[in-house]
Amino acid sequence: MSLDTGLIEWVAEAMAPLGSVTHRRMMGGATLYLDGTVFAIVALDALWFKADAQSDAVWDEAGAERFSVVDKNGRQMTMNYRRAPDECLDDADAMRRWGLMGRDAGLRKR
Repeated sequence: MSLDTGLIEWVAEAMAPLGSVTHRRMMGGATLYLDGTVFAIVALDALWFKADAQSDAVWDEAGAERFSVVDKNGRQMTMNYRRAPDECLDDADAMRRWGLMGRDAGLRKR
């Protein structure tokens, strides 16, 4: 599975009014940062925004699935990232709205 650099470029373009998006490759995907704060990952051919206990209810209401993978021992592993709503893929305002929730969760994690 190759890294979807087009998706990362779209995220950076849409989020540009709010700050600089950078990324670091990790395990076939990438961690995305907004002005140095982790706010999303690109993995499993999708965009996932950082979430936390404070934002989980909003993500649940939107029906955003939680990120999970099966490890090499067959165990299901979950991380508190939520799949970006489809509207983020073609609507910059939606990308910024949901992306800011991810950034805020990242700031609270510090």
